[in-house]
Amino acid sequence: MGEQLSPDEKLHLITRNLQEVLGEEKIKQVLSERELKVYWGTATTGKPHVAYFVPMSKIADFLKAGCEVTILFADLHAFLDNMKAPWELLELRVQYYEQVIKAMLESIGVPLDKLKFIKGTDFQLSREYTLDVYRLSSMVTEHDAKKAGAEVVKQVDHPLLSGLLYPGLQALDEEYLKVDAQFGGVDQRKIFTLAEKYLPSLGYAKRSHLMNPMVPGLTGAKMSSSEEESKIDLLDRKEDVKKKLKKAFCEPGNIENNGVLSFVKHVLFPLVGEFSIKRDPKFGGDKTYTDFEEVEKEFGEELIHPGDLKAGVEVALNKLLDPIRKKFESPELRKLSNTAYPDPAKSKGAGKGNPKVAEEDELVPSRLDIRVGKVISVEKHPDADSLYLEKIDVGEAEPRTVVSGLVAYVSQEDLQDRLVVLLCNLKPQKMRGVESQAMLLCASIEGDPRRVEPLDPPEGSQVDLKVSLRCQYTEGFCLSLSPGGPEGVSLSPGGPEGASILRVSVSLSLSLQVDLKVSGQCVAQWQDKHLMTKLGHITCKTLKGGNIS
Repeated sequence: MGEQLSPDEKLHLITRNLQEVLGEEKIKQVLSERELKVYWGTATTGKPHVAYFVPMSKIADFLKAGCEVTILFADLHAFLDNMKAPWELLELRVQYYEQVIKAMLESIGVPLDKLKFIKGTDFQLSREYTLDVYRLSSMVTEHDAKKAGAEVVKQVDHPLLSGLLYPGLQALDEEYLKVDAQFGGVDQRKIFTLAEKYLPSLGYAKRSHLMNPMVPGLTGAKMSSSEEESKIDLLDRKEDVKKKLKKAFCEPGNIENNGVLSFVKHVLFPLVGEFSIKRDPKFGGDKTYTDFEEVEKEFGEELIHPGDLKAGVEVALNKLLDPIRKKFESPELRKLSNTAYPDPAKSKGAGKGNPKVAEEDELVPSRLDIRVGKVISVEKHPDADSLYLEKIDVGEAEPRTVVSGLVAYVSQEDLQDRLVVLLCNLKPQKMRGVESQAMLLCASIEGDPRRVEPLDPPEGSQVDLKVSLRCQYTEGFCLSLSPGGPEGVSLSPGGPEGASILRVSVSLSLSLQVDLKVSGQCVAQWQDKHLMTKLGHITCKTLKGGNIS
């Protein structure tokens, strides 16, 4: 591959559809002399999903350009990143990643004999590598390490030292894999620039960096292995693919943060070269597109309906997934999948005597105590310029302290004396030293700039008014529950009329938030059901199709 191409033609293949290239002149120099050596690494954490087809399509480009390509299964990184992969599961997850990524490459026609596969711990535990880790740690500041990993390593209030090591190890991999360039998502840019800054200080060459754009997930935000509803798993059944696509954010005419449209651009066109939709002749009939710009233009002009776009993606995606599903029908690979990713419902709480509540039963809004409150004071957080400290009356003996990151979006004047919508039974969280006792719910739309608006209760609302789902409850869903709640929640007194209220963990709250959206009429919804009080709908002012958090 690549023997008949000129250096310029190879460079075009290597860089097409990328968002950014650092060190392009160095790549040109290498191509004028020999083939480029490039590596792509993936931390073996959550199950790979369909967004992994984006780097796979670029790996296909690299091979067409004659590059020597190495795929790194970064098992040690998976453990260092806040222990996303438990130590006892590292080897199993490496095996799973190797099998599923090879299946992906085979499904798009990439020859495996042209690739080199390597596991991180095959070389990262050597004496030489370990000494370089110590040498690098004597140069990199805590500030630089934390900044480098900000968009890749899981961010927590009190980070483990392991997460600060992560960026440095990724930089060293470039030297120990003897490559000319590293390829990854644009979310890794800060790690790449850290490598460019510090590798020369160790006496090693500065490498080039190739960056893919980040593909939005089905909810409009980044597609994530840890957020089930934001992604389509490579082994999802056809009915699951249909269900997830049906729920995906795809507002008519909206081409921003549209995960379905982005999948067409970054996966289907590079891999297939065309995209087809089928529809009734009175709506334009069937059509095959040979360039993405026409698809985007017609969707933006509402000539393509979201339902037709989703149906076309469903057909094309299932064609890519069918060979992978078939490979994983073997008993050996089914067993590997189940042991590498054990069912948390089976591994938690065994033998405790309490009946296990199914996960699907937990993910309902009746777990949430959502109320109307009134902001009685607002001031800047003493230790964080981006945070407000609010005192909010929710009808209790004392107002609640709420910390919210709204400084960049809402003025203090607009918040003062405003009626807002609060999640009141979230477990208290310390934010820069101040305990936040509720979450102020807002609509948001990602972009440049990001836009955020607090949700508005209906006119005439009073504090402590409960929020419910239309057609589900009449007065609200702050319900009386018996002791011994499901995993992720704990019981605390203080509900209406003496009822016990479930205190919801952050993880459970985030799971529910996946389905909280703003409709095209600016009405807050959960799974297409309107959030409302007895006086009317919960709304926002302008952010149609936004997320709620």
